[in-house]
Amino acid sequence: MKALTFHAGPLALAQIGAQGLRAQDIAVVPGAAGGPKGLVFQALDSWMFGEWLPAAPRERVLIGSSIGAWRMAAACQRDPARAFARLGELYAGQRYASRKPSPQEIDEVIQHLLAELVRGHEDDIVGHPHYRLHLLAVRGKGGLAAPPHPRAELRGFAAAALHNACSRALLGRMMERVVIGDARAQAPWLRERFDAFTTHFSTLTRDNLAASLLASGTLPLIMKPVTGIQELPPGSYWDGGIIDYHLALPYARAAGAARSDLVLYPHFTQHIVPGWLDKGFPWRRAARAHRGWLDNVLIVAPSDDFLRSLPRAKLPDRADFKFYGLDHDARLRNWQRAIGEGQRLRDELADFVARPDLARIRPI
Repeated sequence: MKALTFHAGPLALAQIGAQGLRAQDIAVVPGAAGGPKGLVFQALDSWMFGEWLPAAPRERVLIGSSIGAWRMAAACQRDPARAFARLGELYAGQRYASRKPSPQEIDEVIQHLLAELVRGHEDDIVGHPHYRLHLLAVRGKGGLAAPPHPRAELRGFAAAALHNACSRALLGRMMERVVIGDARAQAPWLRERFDAFTTHFSTLTRDNLAASLLASGTLPLIMKPVTGIQELPPGSYWDGGIIDYHLALPYARAAGAARSDLVLYPHFTQHIVPGWLDKGFPWRRAARAHRGWLDNVLIVAPSDDFLRSLPRAKLPDRADFKFYGLDHDARLRNWQRAIGEGQRLRDELADFVARPDLARIRPI
């Protein structure tokens, strides 16, 4: 039984076929939104950022939304393996006093989680010698610019869903993408407009790190919008996954003049869904709508066999909070088991790096 699947664009497939999957070729690592699904990569992330990539140091862009942003922030710490373990403990260890906690209670838990994750590591994260961290968030426009109360926010997101149902481009009337990134990396492949969303670029600093990570993972209608973030345009900020759920970005622009720079994307599914609201529109998947963007991308994702081996035959997800209710211990046991099974993902990727098997790679 194979735990991983491999999907590659044509440039990535040719590069791996000629030279194998080499750490020195990895220029970008994305991290998708998806809540606790990202926890299954704890062992793989620890190996990638703790052993494999450091053996071939170079400038790399780490970019993420929500839990993906938090994973990438853990990767930038001096001891990434310890940081990933801590992220898993903190995220899985969330406990709430009621089955339906208030936005205030959720905010307090998540703020504590992020404070524990980054406190004392701010300078390491924003000043890493090789990694250039970029966080994605969403800034509201129109009725979502500054909703005065929860009902107004609900109306605003209902309107956003209707706009998106008609056309993803129309969602750009309701919200903007904000890239909060390392000032040392201009990321020109992101700066030239590539979709219907206005994109703001702001500088990530030690002082706005925690607030930016919070904004990147702030769930609409469940948590309060984040406001007053230093260095960012004024406004209300929410989860970057609303626009950039699986980070459907123009990665081929980052391939470099030699067309040899690769994007290595540990992802919980082989599909790249552009925005959270696009989950019900399979024709909007990046491989269909923007195939050329993914020419230099290698996606490594858990196989169906691997998923069937997990508790409830699936990755941990936010629905588990409702399923387990106040039985936090049962949820924690099953999430820890899933995280432990993720060691098989690490082992298979390490084995693939040592002995590439092109027969396992499928086209994106």
